[in-house]
Amino acid sequence: MTIKYELIRARLKNERKQLLEQLKQQEAEAQPTEVRREGSPFGKREEEATESFELEKRLALERQIKEHLAATEHALTKFEKGTYSLCEMCGQPIDPARLEALPQAKFCMSCKAKQAKEAKGK
Repeated sequence: MTIKYELIRARLKNERKQLLEQLKQQEAEAQPTEVRREGSPFGKREEEATESFELEKRLALERQIKEHLAATEHALTKFEKGTYSLCEMCGQPIDPARLEALPQAKFCMSCKAKQAKEAKGK
């Protein structure tokens, strides 16, 4: 199987662009709104609970986008350094099928399994 690294690089660049747009959209949606619920027997408490829930949900999504963006940018940096497709743990080549499925992969399957096993043991 021949892996086309330029196609993967283009995918990563496109993904970075989309993630940056999502972050910008998240920031725009974070602007406070002055919508009040009329007639609610719980009044302000219900509003505060809803606002708190929405804030937590937005922050979790924003964190997820930022983590994905960081992984994508890291992969693009590896392209620039000439180390893309090499496992960051053992230095061996990462299986091309893995890179096609997950272009941001940092580890080969063997090292990823070791890492997961160690994390599970803690």
